[in-house]
Amino acid sequence: MDPAPAPDRRDEDGPTEAGTLDCLIIGAGPGGLTAATYLARFLRRIAVVDGGSSRARWIPESHNCPGFPFGVAGPALLRKLRDQAEAYGAPITQGRIVELRRAGDIFTACDADGRCWHARNVVLATGIVDRLPRLEGGDATLEAAIAAGAMRLCAVCDGFEASDDRLAVIAPVDDAIRHAVFLRTFSRRVDAIPERDAQPSAECAALARSAHVTVRPVASQLQYADGACTVTFADGARQQYDSVYPVLGCTAQSQLAATLGARLDENRELIVDDRQQTSIAGLYAIGDVVSALNQISVAVGHAAIAATAIHNRLPPNFREDPDSQPDGVQDLVAAKDATARMA
Repeated sequence: MDPAPAPDRRDEDGPTEAGTLDCLIIGAGPGGLTAATYLARFLRRIAVVDGGSSRARWIPESHNCPGFPFGVAGPALLRKLRDQAEAYGAPITQGRIVELRRAGDIFTACDADGRCWHARNVVLATGIVDRLPRLEGGDATLEAAIAAGAMRLCAVCDGFEASDDRLAVIAPVDDAIRHAVFLRTFSRRVDAIPERDAQPSAECAALARSAHVTVRPVASQLQYADGACTVTFADGARQQYDSVYPVLGCTAQSQLAATLGARLDENRELIVDDRQQTSIAGLYAIGDVVSALNQISVAVGHAAIAATAIHNRLPPNFREDPDSQPDGVQDLVAAKDATARMA
């Protein structure tokens, strides 16, 4: 089944009616893939372009993802969501979109290889990029520490799994204290490690005392070995931790929308309405790139809302009008077979 037009080259003519998608989804994390499944099941002409850098790929095993009581690794979850979208005919292309422009009611998105897609609507599921600390040994060591749970990226996701461990939060001093206090729900031993030399505010200093959080000196070195992280402090002391949580900020991947004038908050995350539409008509945003709790379940909910809103704002694609639906879906049996394969 070929449900969507192929992309054009950058130097070819502009969009034609036949070559225009109902929706282009940029990003294939949990949110983007869920939106693709919804829109494919709505029998809309769509395409997904993915740069392959979803934050979910970092997850060693999630135990708070709905429907997986025994846990699921991020890469395995992404495979399941991808298989589900593709079973309904959603085409997923590897590529990095570097340009998004709009002429009238039509968006044009072009990737780094010069391929362009034209669409009436766009869903940005581009996420954020975490700022991570430097470990001795470089990126390979960092990935090993994350895989082992010695470096954790989300206390909401896996604080429970760190119960009664020796924990540390590395962040600007007040943020380190606040996140350490959050983790005190799970462990009696949580240290706050300032990212740089600074004194906490009076409020946060009092909070640390009341929560029995120790504020350590600045870290001069961070090492990973044998399933744990060891921090060497500026005063020469050393401490081993079962898990370290870096809270060093992130970069929202909102630049494509920003070039069109979409509204951003102070963190450059996208501001959306109750249908996940940005301040640009037809441009939607879901998941971590939106001002919200950065959770898989939130991204999936965003996707359901945005996809349904897009379907409802498009012209009707009545069953008796084959020109309004993707090629190959007129056979109801084939569409039902996709559902059967999910059973």
